[in-house]
Amino acid sequence: MGCDADHDHGNTSGKPDVPQHVQDAIRTLIEWAGDDPRREGLLDTPRRVGRAWLEYCQGYQEEPSIHLSRVFEEVGGYDEVVLLKDIPFQSHCEHHMAPITGKAAIAYLPNKHVVGISKLARVLHGYARRLQIQERLTAEVAQCIWDNLEPHGVAVVIEAQHGCMTGRGVRTPGVGMVTSRLLGCFLDDHSSRKEVLSLMGYG
Repeated sequence: MGCDADHDHGNTSGKPDVPQHVQDAIRTLIEWAGDDPRREGLLDTPRRVGRAWLEYCQGYQEEPSIHLSRVFEEVGGYDEVVLLKDIPFQSHCEHHMAPITGKAAIAYLPNKHVVGISKLARVLHGYARRLQIQERLTAEVAQCIWDNLEPHGVAVVIEAQHGCMTGRGVRTPGVGMVTSRLLGCFLDDHSSRKEVLSLMGYG
């Protein structure tokens, strides 16, 4: 079998049930695309697709800033850049609902405290698991860190491929889009900006 197709007639798996009107909408889409939603391989697809989209968009059910609420002030005098690179993520574009897949680099220059490094990835995923455009995703992640950690500077660079460009339209695979958002000293100070972008691999 091609994918993880759980043939769950009825809801005995503990997974959230999918409302009938959502399943009906997916059946309509399948039929409009040219297939028969009543054939065996597609009978459970509306339920599975509905559940999948609850996962894809679970960022709507959380406030990403909550991950930055616990900070640490005992940092042994550390006052240099904190950087997390090559964070993989997946999102979906709000224009065609096609996948956006890529990686992010997130950096900040601490002021009074630091946060657990995994929390930066959680902030990214909280915003990525929504219908997005890459530009807004980049800005939201940077602003969240800026507002909640109050650092000297924040830098976010995202590089991603867009399914709406690789699988339809111009159909150009292998093309990556890069967006960045710099705040504080990384925006205002040339040497700080050069340093953080070099650390990220974009210098």
